[in-house]
Amino acid sequence: MEKWIDDQFNEQVLKEAANRFGAVSTNAKKLGDFENYVFEVHKDSLSYILRLTHSSHRCRQDVLAELEWINFLHENGVNASLVHQSANGELVEELKLSDSSFFVCLFDKAPGDPVKAGDDHFSAPLFEKWGEMIGKMHRVTKNFEPGEARREHWTADDVIDLSNFLDSQKDGMIITGNEMLVNKIKEIPETKERFGLIHSDIHSGNFFFHEGDVHVFDFDDSTYFYYLSDIAIPLYYAVWAKLRNANLEERSAFGSKFYHSFLKGYVRENHLLEEWVEQLPLFLKLRDYALYGVFHKKVDLENGNERERELVREIRGRLLQNELIVDLNYKEIFQAVQAGD
Repeated sequence: MEKWIDDQFNEQVLKEAANRFGAVSTNAKKLGDFENYVFEVHKDSLSYILRLTHSSHRCRQDVLAELEWINFLHENGVNASLVHQSANGELVEELKLSDSSFFVCLFDKAPGDPVKAGDDHFSAPLFEKWGEMIGKMHRVTKNFEPGEARREHWTADDVIDLSNFLDSQKDGMIITGNEMLVNKIKEIPETKERFGLIHSDIHSGNFFFHEGDVHVFDFDDSTYFYYLSDIAIPLYYAVWAKLRNANLEERSAFGSKFYHSFLKGYVRENHLLEEWVEQLPLFLKLRDYALYGVFHKKVDLENGNERERELVREIRGRLLQNELIVDLNYKEIFQAVQAGD
């Protein structure tokens, strides 16, 4: 979280946020603070997830649109954590500060446990369930009709234009490369079958695994974009989590196994065409560009920790060398899955 926002957050803000939903902040457990403040709190002896979003990050309508979609998914059988109304009957409560606000919401705590790349069950059965859940989410979303609140189109994201955050002298090639890629993706038709509201960040840190099922959360990055991006991002982060420091050949060998299993689950729930999946490299590269921008936007890299600087160096190296995180035969894998192999 940016320091100027952190300076506005305190125990009284947290207490008031919890009170709006009939929860208590005593012994609240902090779970995250990168883009939102996220806490585990209690209400009637049960655990819930309280999230506070600063108005510099999202407006109230953005948050409301996200929450309405989550509840639609939940109502239609997707394992997404239910969003609760406040004591005032609102999904979003606003805590006003002197010149800004925090938007507060309360979720069910997802059942199960987090998954790490070193875990035994970080394997084919999990990857299939991961794909199945996302496929179901995409299929269900095709029938979603937003209310007055609506999430933004992907091109509204400020990191789409990297010149906002990068030094044009040092990273001019990266700024130009990103612009060219964005323009290329814009040429893809935005049809109902391939474009809609997506989660946009379903890596293994944003779901729990429980009794053989995946339960997803953290929809903060949801946006109107191509469904392919929700396939590329799990592939990207699974490889990154498992073999971040390995060479391209090793990354690709694991990526091929992951993608095969993931796709088997996905196509059980949603339709894909071969010509679509061959465009996945565009979305893998876009994730590198986006992460590079986010690190420069959110992190003080000069004074930050060495791990963050190392991650940024790795991404920068791939972008300058025009190397993807994986190099797969997408057509071959797709055909094998379609054939039942």
